[in-house]
Amino acid sequence: MSQFIIDSAIEGATSLINHANDVVTASISTRGADTPVAFPDTAYYLPIIYGFTGQQIEKLSDLSEAIGYARDLLDSREEESAVRKAGISSLIAAESIMGARFASHEQPEIYHGYSFNGPIDDVQLRAWGVGLADGTISGVATIIGCAKDDIVAAKIVRALQSRGLLTLLCGNVNGRTMTEQLLQEGIDLGYSSLAVPLGSDTESVVYALGYASRLAFSFGGIGGGEVERLLQWTSQRAPVFVLALGELDGQKYAIAAGALTYGFPLITDSIIPGIPSMNITGKEQIISLPFNDIPGSDDSERAVYLVQQGTKARGIKTKVSKLSLPVPYGPAFEGEVVRRPEMQIEFGGKGGTCFEWLTMQGPEQIQDGRINASGLDPFTFEAGSNVPLGIVVEVAGEKMEKDFEPIMERQIHHFLNGAEGIQHQGQRDITWIRVSKGAFAQGFNLNHLGQILHTRLHEEFGTLVDKVQVNLYTEMDRVKELQEEARKVYRDRNERVAGLVDEKVDTFYSCTLCQSFAPPHVCIISPERGGLCGAYNWFDCRAAHEIKPMGANQPVDKMAVLDPIKGEWEGVNSFVYQHSGMNVERFTLYSIMEAPTTTCGCCECIVSIVPEANGFMVVSRDDYGMTPTGMTFSTLMGIIGGGHQTPGMMGIGKDYLTSPKFISAEGGISRIVWMSKGLKDEMHEKLEEICRKKGMPELLNKIADGTIVTSVEELLAFLEEKQHPALSMEPLL
Repeated sequence: MSQFIIDSAIEGATSLINHANDVVTASISTRGADTPVAFPDTAYYLPIIYGFTGQQIEKLSDLSEAIGYARDLLDSREEESAVRKAGISSLIAAESIMGARFASHEQPEIYHGYSFNGPIDDVQLRAWGVGLADGTISGVATIIGCAKDDIVAAKIVRALQSRGLLTLLCGNVNGRTMTEQLLQEGIDLGYSSLAVPLGSDTESVVYALGYASRLAFSFGGIGGGEVERLLQWTSQRAPVFVLALGELDGQKYAIAAGALTYGFPLITDSIIPGIPSMNITGKEQIISLPFNDIPGSDDSERAVYLVQQGTKARGIKTKVSKLSLPVPYGPAFEGEVVRRPEMQIEFGGKGGTCFEWLTMQGPEQIQDGRINASGLDPFTFEAGSNVPLGIVVEVAGEKMEKDFEPIMERQIHHFLNGAEGIQHQGQRDITWIRVSKGAFAQGFNLNHLGQILHTRLHEEFGTLVDKVQVNLYTEMDRVKELQEEARKVYRDRNERVAGLVDEKVDTFYSCTLCQSFAPPHVCIISPERGGLCGAYNWFDCRAAHEIKPMGANQPVDKMAVLDPIKGEWEGVNSFVYQHSGMNVERFTLYSIMEAPTTTCGCCECIVSIVPEANGFMVVSRDDYGMTPTGMTFSTLMGIIGGGHQTPGMMGIGKDYLTSPKFISAEGGISRIVWMSKGLKDEMHEKLEEICRKKGMPELLNKIADGTIVTSVEELLAFLEEKQHPALSMEPLL
């Protein structure tokens, strides 16, 4: 390590500690020592301090203690760990500053009229966690500072977005932020675009590195103060690198030392004394790439090279689609919303007609790459018009099967959403598509929808399909005629899926995508129990195995039944034992009390026992409130996450609530005594139907939620009043 970096990091850490002490002292003087401190909509207290010290920051006076720890750590300078100690102490100091600013209502920050995001909320943390696990998001680039100019800033972020990288923006150079640069270039920012401005100060980097800590807590099952386990997890499993752009000062070196301690490489466009420029072997922790010296004929190529070296240094594998479109394309645009004033044209939606249908044909019946557009060109209509659209995709392939049609059809949503300025919602005959004025101005037209589907289907399902033909219809009569044909197919599919139960198949499927975060975790997916992330069902996994035979979705032979009530099979136990690293010897699919399935951090809901009520509560991952057990979702996740088995608690996908096999060993839905209000409302119709089938049509009204009770005493009173069946069922304990 360069002596210059060591000296600069120590100098910067000392400066940050002194500044933190001044900020916290002033806040205590103004607000009082007992003023609450927290990052809103997040758990794990202040995550960096919690991770490195185990201290739970709850009030301003706690920050003084944390700063004292940072000062003591920095003072004990052992040469071999100088950078690590400078890094940790600087991050603790920086997080103390941001915590004090929240206590003083100075965060989230408004800077030059722009409201920065601040800390990433827990719902988004888990949503991105799913994306990181399944590869939709390939990694995370944390950018400190700003680019040499606005155009280069845009090119760097576009290069990151096209590769599926989440970009977190922090800091400034001489008062200029990359956020300002990107807004100047018309780049959309926020959660949906995967380019998120966290703050304008260098200290705001703690929101990004705190995000890495929270991933370790939530997905890796790491506890507060378990420093070596935390750093081992982040260095091995968090696909993060840091781009430090522009001039570096002591505080940036100190923060960079913190990132290096996490195991995240640093790539900078500055010259660092003692670090050879452009000398890249692929093993460096620090790479110096002066921008004008980067190979390439223009700034666009140099920006891509800079990004490529970041992904290479962190070992992140990225894939760029071969699509040729007039607008940028990549996972970063999948959550984009096109609002009515920004809309050029829409298909479907309220009062409109739009459907999508993918069907298998014989190879002689279709022509690969052909895009048939029938009817008037909708892009000649007046801006804001609603036009009917029928999308009929025909595919052919030697390995193609009818069962794969709905799997591929559902991917239309992701494929079309990848284009900037295109919003796709719904599926089947409730599809809703909007095209922005910006995309239209750049030349996007109806033919490009077909190009996207043709190219992406080949890219994602190339082992199954040899030919893809796309037919686009805009004549209302023809659209309605074909829509009725499609609806018959939808009904046939529904009936087939509804009739498939666990007992009728000999093979389940595994999903081990989340082992990148939680090594012992294995999902076993059956026809009546999907993945706990809610994204994968039995048919999805079956198709995924056909596409990638050596992938994360492997067939699991059930073999001998060991317990039909609890859902235990010899083959499942053997598979789980081998693929959990021999950490899990057995588990049951239908029981929560005996050897329940393992849980990672991706689950949509947590089911947890409420012993006093002889039942269970179901907490949604987007519920920030308190539950009758005295624990929030994130606290519960801290107990069961990381691939653990926890009798009485487990993560599930929300649709599992409507399965006849839902904790059927313990009585199923009759045991549910409390649910998150949002989840209860969202699933209301489906839950009512299940209750009717159970012969208990009033059961849903007997299940409490957070708007009714938040304590166990209130819950028991409510259940007694409603005469909930769980109170008279066989004791769980």
